[in-house]
Amino acid sequence: MSLYTHYPVNTNGRDFVVGDIHGCFDLLSAALRDIRFDPEADRLFSVGDLVDRGPQSAQVVEWLAQPWFHPVRGNHEQMAIDYVAGEQDGLEYRVNGGRWFIDLPAGMQADIARMFSVLPIAIEVGTRSGAVGIVHADCPFDSWQELVAELGGEDGEVIANISMWSRERFGARISSHVAGITKIFVGHTPVDRDLLLGNVHYIDTGAVFNQTLTVLPLEQE
Repeated sequence: MSLYTHYPVNTNGRDFVVGDIHGCFDLLSAALRDIRFDPEADRLFSVGDLVDRGPQSAQVVEWLAQPWFHPVRGNHEQMAIDYVAGEQDGLEYRVNGGRWFIDLPAGMQADIARMFSVLPIAIEVGTRSGAVGIVHADCPFDSWQELVAELGGEDGEVIANISMWSRERFGARISSHVAGITKIFVGHTPVDRDLLLGNVHYIDTGAVFNQTLTVLPLEQE
């Protein structure tokens, strides 16, 4: 299993990125209709947290089967993985929106956890204006290349955990750029609107809290 995945420039269509979905797949379907998403040519990338809290979390199985849908792993996917492995407290997970998963038969839990476990922690996408990075919560390094290198090293799982959970940049309002990448899209921390700190875009705009599901072109200015 690779914790990092690279996608080349899409020469056939458009690329988009979506914020935290949290089981609001009807909202996502509507957003894709609004942008006239073409599944034959376009690609949709996701900052993770596909599930929990929202009403259609179980539909994640259908979305993961789509060849044009490319998410990173969020902390909520990791909680499902850990629950199946006996490493996540059930009460805590239920409080954090995991009831839909806990109530599934054990076999279905195992199947979904396997799907989540192969999701990368970091995605890099080639665009005509430079490479774009996607990670769930934060890039914990000053350069994108260091993140990629560390994910491939012996402490990769530790770095993965930080990348899925950290709010350090947001909390400290760090505005320096992450080197070696044009921009990075993250979710995890709900914001009222797309927030930019340096070259890091925060795009979890609280869809599951009756706010907005953000879908942006990957090459937005």
